[in-house]
Amino acid sequence: MGQFIYRSTTWSILAILLLLALAMNVSTLHTSILNLNTIFLSILIEALPFVLIGVLIAGFIQIFITEAHIQRWIPKNKALSIIMGCVVGALFPACECGIVPIVRRLMTKGVPLHAAMGFMLTGPLINPIVILSTYMAFGNDLKIAGLRMLLGFCIAVIVALMIGVFFKGTQFKKEPFHPNHTHLTTNASFFAKLLHMLQHAIDEFFDMGKYLIIGAFLAAFVQTYISTKTLVSIGNDLPSSMLVMMGLAYILSLCSEADAFIGASFSAMFPSPAILAFLIFGPMVDLKNTMMLLGVFRLKFVIWLVMLIATVVYGSLLLLAHGGIL
Repeated sequence: MGQFIYRSTTWSILAILLLLALAMNVSTLHTSILNLNTIFLSILIEALPFVLIGVLIAGFIQIFITEAHIQRWIPKNKALSIIMGCVVGALFPACECGIVPIVRRLMTKGVPLHAAMGFMLTGPLINPIVILSTYMAFGNDLKIAGLRMLLGFCIAVIVALMIGVFFKGTQFKKEPFHPNHTHLTTNASFFAKLLHMLQHAIDEFFDMGKYLIIGAFLAAFVQTYISTKTLVSIGNDLPSSMLVMMGLAYILSLCSEADAFIGASFSAMFPSPAILAFLIFGPMVDLKNTMMLLGVFRLKFVIWLVMLIATVVYGSLLLLAHGGIL
């Protein structure tokens, strides 16, 4: 409880300082600093609701889902477990920042790394809300929404299979541990379980929140001081345009429920494969999501994960484009 009060007080002080800074005479601040502040706050405001939902789900998993449940539900076969993870993720409405605490909690309950990665990659990418927003963003056109769903699912399966081949164990940089939480017996009351679920959710929020703030600040800094027009001007052919759109997706760190509307605005400048690269790569991994992953997994694993996702997305779409399929 003392630790909770300490962290609550710390966040309250930070919030007061932020309000005081906003109340200052903003005319004395440089325009770029104001832009940085605006982008930083917008990313936080966009991401926090999904993180809150994610930590509540993680708390529910911790208290109400047992290792025995996981063992019954997850197939023993590696390929089948990956496909199951991808299917569950595709039906699960989650943002790329909110899904990280859920993945960590699932893995502590016994979900293997490869299945958890399949869930993590498809959850923000092809859940029903994302597909509907993509359909609406591109003028009620099923083509882009369908390709995003189909290709995104296949890419997620391929990446998860590669993770299963190259990495063993959980790859946690440290095992999650909550010393203030007592062990609940199976006959504990529902109210007691609910209280412990909220305590776990609070721990998850403060644990992941600091990485979200760091990631949001870095994304805002890059967006403020690196010209988007410069990046766009580089993409003068298919391979470079795909790299540019993937770079933009990583830097902008957009919520997957809204990124389709930004992607649609580039349709007149870039070909469909580049737009699809933007729509598929961004929800799988972006700058703020990378910082949150670094808070859970080892540095080496996160670097390889980002590289694998980028390589498979780029290589697959480029191959399909040159084959005349896209």
